[in-house]
Amino acid sequence: MEGKRLYIGNLPYSTNETQIREIFAPFGTVENVKLIEQKGFGFVEMSTSEEAQNAMDSLNQTEFGGRTLRIDEARPMQPRREFGGSGSFGGNRGYGGGGNSGSGGFGGNRRRF
Repeated sequence: MEGKRLYIGNLPYSTNETQIREIFAPFGTVENVKLIEQKGFGFVEMSTSEEAQNAMDSLNQTEFGGRTLRIDEARPMQPRREFGGSGSFGGNRGYGGGGNSGSGGFGGNRRRF
């Protein structure tokens, strides 16, 4: 294992940082914990790659809070794809596709009476 950052998956939503630190502490120094709220996963950074490997080997597929943990080496974050051509939904047509014709939709040039 090259890195010292681990992915922890299948966590109960009620899991907190203190619980994660307690689970990983027997395997070395826990440098950082980042839980993703209401998603059931997070990340733990150990002080060395050896500690991370030992924690992963020991804790992967163990039960916590009635769920089987999935622990793996964290991958680097990938840049997010952008949707649409101009950064908005559907290009420059407004929300309803009315465009600049004034023929409806939520955007476009509406006629004023």
